[in-house]
Amino acid sequence: MKRKTWVPAGAAVLLAVAVTGGVVVMTGARQAPAAAQGPPPNTATVEQGKLSSMVSLNGTLTYRARSDGSPYSVINQAAGTYTKLPDDGAKVGCGDVLYRVDDKPVLLLRGSMPAYRSLSEGDSGPDVTELNANLVRLGYATRAQVDPSSDYFSSQTASALEELQSRLGEDQTGLLDLGQAVFLPGPVRIAKVTGELGGPARPGASVAQATSDTLQVQVALDPSQQGEVRKGDRARITLPGNKSVTGKVDRLGRVAQAPDGENAGVGYATIPVYVSLDDPEEAGGLDHAPVQVEITTKGVENALSVPVTALVGKSGGGFAVEVVRAGGRREQVAVKPGLFDTAGGRVQVEGELRVGDRVVVPSL
Repeated sequence: MKRKTWVPAGAAVLLAVAVTGGVVVMTGARQAPAAAQGPPPNTATVEQGKLSSMVSLNGTLTYRARSDGSPYSVINQAAGTYTKLPDDGAKVGCGDVLYRVDDKPVLLLRGSMPAYRSLSEGDSGPDVTELNANLVRLGYATRAQVDPSSDYFSSQTASALEELQSRLGEDQTGLLDLGQAVFLPGPVRIAKVTGELGGPARPGASVAQATSDTLQVQVALDPSQQGEVRKGDRARITLPGNKSVTGKVDRLGRVAQAPDGENAGVGYATIPVYVSLDDPEEAGGLDHAPVQVEITTKGVENALSVPVTALVGKSGGGFAVEVVRAGGRREQVAVKPGLFDTAGGRVQVEGELRVGDRVVVPSL
């Protein structure tokens, strides 16, 4: 008895199977529906405009001092007893009393030449030039009376000095005895007092450490980045509390510095970089506060660019981008990367691209 084979209703009836070139082709009374198209690619636009690159570093907000970042040493030259000392953090202006020995004032004057002798009429030298410049700057003499660039201690210098001594309530001798003044580069902020109130004041001993009264940011730059950062480069500083202020690179150290510690070595050496603030008052008097610094190092005014994520590596080397053409056709275009804009996440490219082209980027 011949057995019947039943085919369920709605099932496709297999009529033929042909194998051609390794591809299996099936035909039937009803063809399977075509596979659904995948979602369109995620794209971004080729743009033209200004790009800039940045170096991002951790830094410390502190007060400006010596070129290597260390504080100035305030060296006492008077003999006697310390009867008044400044407080840590105190600010002292040029022409003001810095401290007192035997209740006699020791003035802060501006200058790079330290006091090393008493000065009187007839003396000459760079220390006299500093004194003349201070007397004019502080208003005790006019330029017509005392030449601020002169290195000669004239009778007019003595008269101006008498005016200063009169203001301080001191004997008007017209002389500047050794120990009556300390010369530093400008107004200072006392970082640390090393003398002891009531203790002996010995000539040549340190009485305090000081910095300028101007805030700056110090960062440690890897030597490999030294060629990227230059004096005058613009910077953005993020302060504690996420407040952002602007500044610029003021100077770069010339000698690499290795950190202290057992593991310190040449491989860990860094170049100190000092960033000045456009408006130090915006920092709110912070000291030794950790900050984030972004230094703009390079710029291109009119660059063709794509998102960095659009770059793909080519099998034979180099880079390319995938361009979506009309009708959804994709084409791989070789490009040569240029400047990376780290802030904007874009990269300058050279290749067969035009402004407005759509390039494939990874989906978010």
